[in-house]
Amino acid sequence: MLRSLLIYLSKAAWAQKLITSWGFAWRTASRFVAGTTLEDALRVVRELNAKGINATLDHLGEHTSTPEEAQQATEEIYATLDALGADPSLRGNVSIKLTQIGLGLDETLCAENLERTLARARQNKTFIRIDIEDTPYTDKTINLYYALLEKGYDNAGMAVQSYLYRAEADIRRMMQEATRIRLVKGAYREPPDKAFPKKADVDANYDLLTKILIDTALAVKSSLSEDGRIPPIPAIATHDEKRIAFAKSYAEKVGLPKSGLEFQMLYGIRRDLQEQLVKEGYPVRVYVPFGTHWYPYFMRRLAERPANIWFFISNFFKG
Repeated sequence: MLRSLLIYLSKAAWAQKLITSWGFAWRTASRFVAGTTLEDALRVVRELNAKGINATLDHLGEHTSTPEEAQQATEEIYATLDALGADPSLRGNVSIKLTQIGLGLDETLCAENLERTLARARQNKTFIRIDIEDTPYTDKTINLYYALLEKGYDNAGMAVQSYLYRAEADIRRMMQEATRIRLVKGAYREPPDKAFPKKADVDANYDLLTKILIDTALAVKSSLSEDGRIPPIPAIATHDEKRIAFAKSYAEKVGLPKSGLEFQMLYGIRRDLQEQLVKEGYPVRVYVPFGTHWYPYFMRRLAERPANIWFFISNFFKG
């Protein structure tokens, strides 16, 4: 019930206007958001790199409402890509949401913006992770990925949500192309005819999908690029230690080198676990969100873990 309420609030304009007017809301959100500017985000990437951790940058924003907003968002993504191109020492790539660059407005507009973004990423010698959003956009997102792949853009990967019934079929299809996958559990509100309602089923599916990704990575000898920008096929994106332990155990069992998979986590969450995995020799990549449109992202983080809610409330009483 609480999770559903928070996900609803993440999309409610009235709630966004109210909550972002509270000074303490940003103080809490800044635990999960690197800052409001690109310079803030690059500083965080350098700090992570110094600890042996790679990064993926996300200029926050989704569901743009006009073509002009979609184009502005695309230009902001270009700026991030150009910053990576200007400093080859940075071990990072970029994550994007297609509703940010026009998917909810016009698929042709979005396809044009996506192609230009992939071309810009190629020019700057880095990689684009196409995030997956809620199910009204799942097929459209996957179809655009394949359309650009057919045009020769092989510098993009996808995300898959294990709480969706369709996830196994999607991954098996994408493994035919050795697509680089960020595997997440899912952070949107989905009806029971589309997503597993029970956590145990989501976890079981996550482990199954992990096996499929690891098996493919082993078969094609996928591994992290030397510059830290191109990830291996399996990106195990979770803070769930049981899921991490399963991935490590299965990879070791089948003989996948540690460089053949990476663990991904969110900025500001489980820094101890991130650093422990690095010490064990595993690639780790932290998702570094930044920008002024932090509200929807922040609310989804609250929805994911009760501990985050208490952190928010404690700041409320601090004024």
